[in-house]
Amino acid sequence: MEILLAVGIVALIGLIAGLGLSSASAALAVPVDEKTESLRAALPGANCGACGFSGCDGYAAALAEGKADPNRCAPGGPDTAAALADLLGVEAGPMKKKVAMNLCNGSNRHVSPKFDYQGTPSCAAASMFFAGNSSCPYGCLGFGDCVKVCEYDAIKVLNGLARIDPLRCTACGRCIKTCPKGILALLPADMEVLVRCSNKDKGAKTRKQCDVGCIGCMKCTKVCPTGAIKVEENLARIDPDTCINCGACVETCPVECIHTLRV
Repeated sequence: MEILLAVGIVALIGLIAGLGLSSASAALAVPVDEKTESLRAALPGANCGACGFSGCDGYAAALAEGKADPNRCAPGGPDTAAALADLLGVEAGPMKKKVAMNLCNGSNRHVSPKFDYQGTPSCAAASMFFAGNSSCPYGCLGFGDCVKVCEYDAIKVLNGLARIDPLRCTACGRCIKTCPKGILALLPADMEVLVRCSNKDKGAKTRKQCDVGCIGCMKCTKVCPTGAIKVEENLARIDPDTCINCGACVETCPVECIHTLRV
């Protein structure tokens, strides 16, 4: 009888606790916003943060509240933008496909090691020691931190330099957030001319660090017919919205740091 009584008491406590939890769950339940749920379902689920929000849930909530435009999901591209716009009853707006690009061409052929690094094989770790073991303090270290975070197998390290396959890249932005050198950038996929350098030192110093580093000579700015190239902090940069892809800068650059991306 004592055993049965004990079992009965435990069962009763369990029943009361269950009823209490059920009541609390019903009372504290957050109403499901069907609009937000529909918008979330239309997103690819990359949760990359490239849209500027804390993943797909945050972006869907912002869309439902009218705090974001439907054309900010880089991995989803124009199709996702159109689906979101249809759910919101608005225009999707223009959206250019973007891909990550490496603004460095300092492979092992063009830079040299300034010391024998034997620490953790990581760009983040190596960069903490005198800005890394490369002769260029601004360039790619080649340990592949970006490779490890890319879920789409779009990045390979070849000859000490991260190479990004534009056909595999979804513009999620994870590699950009991971790179301690800040040399990866999201740029229009149809961009045809790119300055592959991030060195901001003066020309004479840059030449000692890398064979193909920008020396800020401004020859590219003088031949650009649209003024799309600016040299700031000793480094040339091309405005993709103004560039007409004529290739004059590519032919003029004395150190060959401006590359054509035409396939």
